Amino acid sequence: MRAWLAVLLLAVSVSSNAVERVVSLAPSLSEIVVELGAADLLVGVLDGGDRPAQLAHVASVGRYGQLDMEQLLSLKPDLILLWPGSVGPAQRGQLRHLNIPVYVAEPHSLEQLTRQVEAISRQLGRAEAGKQLAAQLRQRLDGLRQRYRRAVPLRVFYQVWNQPLYTVGGGQIISDALSVCGARNVFDDLKLPAPQVSLESVLQRNPEVILAGDQAQLDAWKAWPQMAAVAQGRLLQVPDKGLERPSGQMLEAVARLCQVIAPGL
Repeated sequence: MRAWLAVLLLAVSVSSNAVERVVSLAPSLSEIVVELGAADLLVGVLDGGDRPAQLAHVASVGRYGQLDMEQLLSLKPDLILLWPGSVGPAQRGQLRHLNIPVYVAEPHSLEQLTRQVEAISRQLGRAEAGKQLAAQLRQRLDGLRQRYRRAVPLRVFYQVWNQPLYTVGGGQIISDALSVCGARNVFDDLKLPAPQVSLESVLQRNPEVILAGDQAQLDAWKAWPQMAAVAQGRLLQVPDKGLERPSGQMLEAVARLCQVIAPGL
């Protein structure tokens, strides 16, 4: 864990007094607040894609990588929820010196996500709601693991982008989602969240399934019919964007992904 993250997690602790004004610096964290029934506490959110309907009226504090610090301070938050990648290093440094409690969330697995849901619920004074939601998520996760378990996991290449070619590393939560579906990320040995890889390395690892966000990216792989995924016709489109937002809804996004990878189970 980066040193500054460790400092925040160890040094920042919200007091026992219930928070009343929360700023969320990631759409996934905003969704968790809504799922916990605490949307009324949000006074500011960092935008990125569509908002939940419950947050249509909430003030914006910028977009990914473009935090409006002046607007954030004007909202007088007593808690900031932070996804580290949502703001740049300089502004993360500024946040450390605001004397405002900061909770940092960066789950690398679905089990970590459920634990963070509970932790956030305690920060918000909604501990009971957090326990209930976490229990539901764990039950759903266990059911998916049992349903899609394979003796030999399918080798999967998860394509994030095509020019240049990006995938997800082994420490990324999407990699864990693949394992729930009875699959293995062929680049799970790489530790970067979104490493750039070469065409040659994909061909060498010979995935049985290729997942990508749109059909054009998938069709491009047909130029290499010797690859198992192409030969078996397993060029599959990721069903939705829910996998990119680690919140409670991600479990249903994982269920849809599993059905795409292993239809009929």
